[in-house]
Amino acid sequence: MKRYFIYLAYNGENYCGWQIQPNGVSVQETIEKALTTLLRVPTPIVGAGRTDAGVHARMMTAHFDNEQDSLDLQLLSDKLNRLLPKDISIHRIVEVKADAHARFDAASRLYRYYVTTEKDPFLHHLKYKIHGNIDMNAMNACANVLFDYIDFTSFSKLHTDVKTNNCKIMQATWQQQGKDYIFTIKADRFLRNMVRSIVGTLLAAGRGKITPDDFRKIIEAKDRGAAGTSVPGHALFLEEVEYDNDIFIKE
Repeated sequence: MKRYFIYLAYNGENYCGWQIQPNGVSVQETIEKALTTLLRVPTPIVGAGRTDAGVHARMMTAHFDNEQDSLDLQLLSDKLNRLLPKDISIHRIVEVKADAHARFDAASRLYRYYVTTEKDPFLHHLKYKIHGNIDMNAMNACANVLFDYIDFTSFSKLHTDVKTNNCKIMQATWQQQGKDYIFTIKADRFLRNMVRSIVGTLLAAGRGKITPDDFRKIIEAKDRGAAGTSVPGHALFLEEVEYDNDIFIKE
């Protein structure tokens, strides 16, 4: 049995999220059906994470197993792209060690959230439109507070099945590009709804409603009710998943 990583991208607009659910079509289910059709055996996949409904990924990873001695990975990738809908794209498929895991072996994940003050008829479905200007320096001052903590219960969806709410934040910063404000955050792992609730709280700072000291108190409260409202999922992108090189089979 050999294990493979799929590197892929998707527009999440038409999906109930990454993970298979009974009440809608998921990205995972769509890819599994295509792989099963092409490989002619049931082929479940395991993703690097669970993006929520409407959230996009410029680079997601997932692993699957197959018993064939040799798969033409380029041909399989090409066939998958022809079979999958237009809003899912396969970048490449690579062989990894038999015990490599797309989720548990990920060293880091990087997300970006796109906010705009401009009404754009072409990209409105990929950015979160807000009214009025925001103070980026104030938002970055609060974002810097994130590095002082590891328990982010205040930004986690309630009643999840995770064993710990601890995460190591490696990067958290706002940048302005014209009328757009882009928040980039990188961590070893993320909680359900974590990025969207952090962004919603930081936007409150950008409107002068909270200070860095207030932001500290929100984190230390370990209470989802203390944080701000979550922003919509349609402007959130999973941009990158990183792994140590030693899990890959060198050609």
